[in-house]
Amino acid sequence: MELRKNVSLKPYNTFGIDVQASHFVEVRSVDTLREALALEGVPPPFILGGGSNLLLTGPLKALVLYINIPGKEIVREAGNEVVLRVMAGENWHELVMWSLRQGFGGLENLSLIPGKAGTAPIQNIGAYGVELKDVFQSCEALDMASGKLRRFDREACRFGYRDSFFKREGKGKYIIVSVDFRLTRKEHQLHTSYGDLQKELQAAGITNPGPPDVARAVIAIRQRKLPDPAQLGNSGSFFKNPVIPQTLYDDLKKQFPELPGYLQDGGEVKVPAGWLIERCGFKGFRQGDAGVHEHQALVLVNYGRASGQEILGLSLDIRKAVLREYSIALQPEVNVI
Repeated sequence: MELRKNVSLKPYNTFGIDVQASHFVEVRSVDTLREALALEGVPPPFILGGGSNLLLTGPLKALVLYINIPGKEIVREAGNEVVLRVMAGENWHELVMWSLRQGFGGLENLSLIPGKAGTAPIQNIGAYGVELKDVFQSCEALDMASGKLRRFDREACRFGYRDSFFKREGKGKYIIVSVDFRLTRKEHQLHTSYGDLQKELQAAGITNPGPPDVARAVIAIRQRKLPDPAQLGNSGSFFKNPVIPQTLYDDLKKQFPELPGYLQDGGEVKVPAGWLIERCGFKGFRQGDAGVHEHQALVLVNYGRASGQEILGLSLDIRKAVLREYSIALQPEVNVI
């Protein structure tokens, strides 16, 4: 184990924010993780995965544990089902592409999402009609207090919209070290009802798609709409799509007839945050090096040298404007540190 001091975290967060960690350890095994947690005379730990859902607003006086544990294996095959175990440090998109090359189905709608496998359950990542919980079997996490491993099934993870047990009661208590996914081998259940996805497949002349076709369509859509973090610092969708009471939606619809909304199982209505932000005039807005992407108002960007505080300030301005205009309180999807 190598303990480093005063390490720039710029390469470790997709916003490209240049702040320093007072202490830093790259973790490539569970044993190293236990060893790092047992260190004495160091600040409290801060767990870092792919840094793709994170806004750093200042230096971290912490023991940053960069979870980079590699590996994946098939742990069970039965009929049409295959259970794939993936270690926490595996790159998410590379995992999706690998699964498709094996002929597996289930992850295709989640193509090109930045980050690592170990952080995917925390956020319950989702895109184009699919959430991680739909293919989740279980995960193994290290209890930070005892150093023991505990397995969490789907029920124990208590998944919600961009939410899970690990963002609530389990926050700061557990570190996910591996995730088991339940995928299909042949009889794939595809999810292609999402509007943009249907249009993309139709434009390509694909009427009977397979998982690779869906993945290619998703990648094409995301590449058109979302900036590549390697080229323009960002963390994907900065805000959650708000879910509001039906009564509020009905009142707003009278004032703004063009307001889109999607009825949820509980009778509430999900409203696209990007639509609200764009209508408030922020799409393409730039203040110094902090801005809103010109093609997708849901994405805040770093044009080069923006600080985390500057991006945070812009996000607060957006939240105030949306609340003032639509009486809807936007909530950030990223973790602000």
